[in-house]
Amino acid sequence: MLRALVFILSACLAACSSIPETADPYSDAPEAGRRPILSFTHAGSYQEALQAWQTPEDVNAWIGARFRYDLPRAVALSETQRNGSKRMTIYEPQDFFDAPSGVCVDLARFAVETLRQIDPDSKPKYLMIEFDPIQIAGNTLRRHWLASFRRDGKHFFFADSKRPGHIAGPYADTQEFIDAYAKYRGRHIVAFRELDSFQRRQRSLKKISGVTKAKQFFHPAEHIGKALNLRTPVPFDRVQHPVLQLMDPTDMPLPSA
Repeated sequence: MLRALVFILSACLAACSSIPETADPYSDAPEAGRRPILSFTHAGSYQEALQAWQTPEDVNAWIGARFRYDLPRAVALSETQRNGSKRMTIYEPQDFFDAPSGVCVDLARFAVETLRQIDPDSKPKYLMIEFDPIQIAGNTLRRHWLASFRRDGKHFFFADSKRPGHIAGPYADTQEFIDAYAKYRGRHIVAFRELDSFQRRQRSLKKISGVTKAKQFFHPAEHIGKALNLRTPVPFDRVQHPVLQLMDPTDMPLPSA
């Protein structure tokens, strides 16, 4: 029993530590030769994993052993490519478990949604970081995604495609981590947000051209033709709903490698 406890503590110390030396600032892929070697609980399926795993450390160890970065997918999910007509979905946790290759937002989604099932008291969330943009093969990348959780009033961060198998923390707050992470990545962080979802959100603008809040329009569903001409989304039920005329693009976090 004592030997097992010593092993677990050693694994945690290897994975949970302060920010290590600086990284390549031009890639979200793992640093060569820096991935921690951790034992993990094997599961034959995602459902088995949900039964066997109990803590963020369990999820983190599996990530460290199995995750592979997909550079072509990172380019396809770049800001430049998203502005085109092609749309790509973020992997479901089940699909990611079956084929653990992807980019930062795939990894973050897997970690957050898995923790919400096995350890909801850890309050897992997404951390979206916006860096100064960089160009890779003519494609703009600026957003990066991680997972966060809480323990004993402290903040921890993991499921980072740059450091799979690493848990950063404890930190007093998210800002403390961001300051350290910017130094580690060697990139200026423009903004960051902890979010409940990786999906885009919409909200009204508070003030535009002297208007204190966005106007609301009510469209019965039978007037859908007119509504579509105005480019306003309307539900197909016969209930009148307020439809926001204005959207704040800064509140629309979009996946990026």
